[in-house]
Amino acid sequence: MSVQTPAADKVPDYFIPEPSKWPLLMGAAMFLLVTGTIGWINEARWGAALNFIGLILAAYVLYRWFRDAVTESERGLYSRRIDISFRWSMSWFIFSEVMFFGALFGVLFYARLVTLPLLADIDHQLLWPDFRAIWGTTGPAGIVPAFQRMDPVPIPTINTALLLSSGVTITLSHHALRANLRGKAEAWLGLTVLLGVAFIGFQAYEYVHAYQVLNLKLSSGIYGSIFFMLTGFHGFHVSLGVIMLTAVLIRLRRGHLRPDRHFAFEGVAWYWHFVDVVWLGLYVLVYWV
Repeated sequence: MSVQTPAADKVPDYFIPEPSKWPLLMGAAMFLLVTGTIGWINEARWGAALNFIGLILAAYVLYRWFRDAVTESERGLYSRRIDISFRWSMSWFIFSEVMFFGALFGVLFYARLVTLPLLADIDHQLLWPDFRAIWGTTGPAGIVPAFQRMDPVPIPTINTALLLSSGVTITLSHHALRANLRGKAEAWLGLTVLLGVAFIGFQAYEYVHAYQVLNLKLSSGIYGSIFFMLTGFHGFHVSLGVIMLTAVLIRLRRGHLRPDRHFAFEGVAWYWHFVDVVWLGLYVLVYWV
């Protein structure tokens, strides 16, 4: 059961938390994570271990930090003004994610619409007479081992159906929560989590298939790097979304979220719908076009 909140006249107009160690520890975790990743990519022996330590520390900090926020919320310390500030914060966070994926899509457009035609024009035919401006290129010098492009059928199409279905189920869960039908809200939200996990599983299978059967790797020229950067970062966001959905489901089962106050649910739902929209762009521009 949720903690009884104080009367409205006792809720602070604007809650100011006590000094926290979590931002400092998160900064240290990000430093270890990034440094370890750089070392890992460059085949340093300490890279993988440092990356793992940073990842564990970041997960621990996030768990404790969000637990503190949940505790403050259940103590009734968050007024309507705090709720509005959370909404603006989530909105700007999603906007930053839009810019992030916009940059990645911009690389895709530049490579296909500018770089490929440029390398195939008459000025470059003397250097690379056999080069053709066909996406999925092995490069003008032919130094990239041959590979096959990823087919949009069946795995990417199945994943599209899974994500679109999850957008429906999380919306049904939200409507059920607003109607105070907690059992239905939990069921639909649990189904959303399962659909997200299924998406991640299919994408992992797709990556194994790409490496072992298609010889498509991160090192497969500009096509391989763009493919794995776009789909990989999207898969990472889906994984984060599944974790957040699971946390909201646990809070829902514990009675923390109410029909009139449940921004934790709404914020994650906004993020999940954003992930859905990005995937639709990926599905069309990366797999089909």
